[in-house]
Amino acid sequence: MKKFWKNSLLLLLICMLCAFSACGKDKEPDENTNNKEEVKKDEDIPVLYPSEPDKEDVKEEVPFDELENENTDPNSKEVVHAQTILTPGSTLTGLVALDEIKYYVTDPTNSRGLSTAKVSHSYGVAKNGEPHHITVDNQTLFDSWKHNALAWDNKSEEKVLYLTWDCGYEYENLTGKILDTLKEKNVPAAFFCTLDYLKDAPEFVVRMIQEGHVVGNHSTKHPSDSSALTRENLAWELLGVHNYLRTNFGYRSRYFRFPTGTYSENALDVVDDVGYRSVFWSIAHADWDPVNQPGVSKSFETVTSRLHPGAVILLHACSPDNAAILSDFIDHARNQGYVFKSLDEYAYWDN
Repeated sequence: MKKFWKNSLLLLLICMLCAFSACGKDKEPDENTNNKEEVKKDEDIPVLYPSEPDKEDVKEEVPFDELENENTDPNSKEVVHAQTILTPGSTLTGLVALDEIKYYVTDPTNSRGLSTAKVSHSYGVAKNGEPHHITVDNQTLFDSWKHNALAWDNKSEEKVLYLTWDCGYEYENLTGKILDTLKEKNVPAAFFCTLDYLKDAPEFVVRMIQEGHVVGNHSTKHPSDSSALTRENLAWELLGVHNYLRTNFGYRSRYFRFPTGTYSENALDVVDDVGYRSVFWSIAHADWDPVNQPGVSKSFETVTSRLHPGAVILLHACSPDNAAILSDFIDHARNQGYVFKSLDEYAYWDN
């Protein structure tokens, strides 16, 4: 009996092996006969994707300022500058409101001994399509210091121009006329605004943002000498405008212009430290007093005669002359082969 069960078990194992062997073999199609078996379409064939990484392993790129410039220095000082939120939960532009941030100022006592000597930005009078040597020296100095500072684009090969405006206060709705002309001519620009301007002329700031212009930071209180400020106080000057733009316009600014153009090596380092880029200029004229203008013809001749490749042009939005000449100035520059570009298009920022 045991022998019978042993032989039966052996026979069953042999049958199972044969069955598995037959299932594992695919019938080779005969190239001389029609294969009537339906071939599966690609979309019917399941595709195996690698498993997704854990969310905590995915590192999204976070804007520098949203990191609150990372408190990695145990000796850093916290700077807070809260701003009034006009419409909680919404913004004037319709963009998503951004939270206020704080800055952590590294080396608050300037233990590295960076120069605090006052430098009053000068640019010289450009002639014959060439920047003045003072402008050349300015940019050479900024590059040697390795700061994110631009006075003249000495790297781009095109005949580029960067049109920038300073906005400390609104005068006779001239900014609206300027924006109309820029829109008509399809020219990008940067508007450097003080905190007072953001509060007094929000309708124009909304247009700047919605029409694709850069809104720059021109400080909270427009100090006459930024080189005399402590590192913390200068950071506070930037943070006021920065937070007001974030909470009320949903806008993140990246560019700073020193009021009156007064700075120091130490001040430039603070601007870098909080994630901003410093923008100076290589062309300007006496346009800042709206009731004492040079005259339309003289203003046009002054600005056009100083054009040079890579120029950063500073104009004041409170100037009736500037609003009057803008359309003709743009046409003249283009006829000379110049191209207007946004500061965002400058390809050589370090951050």
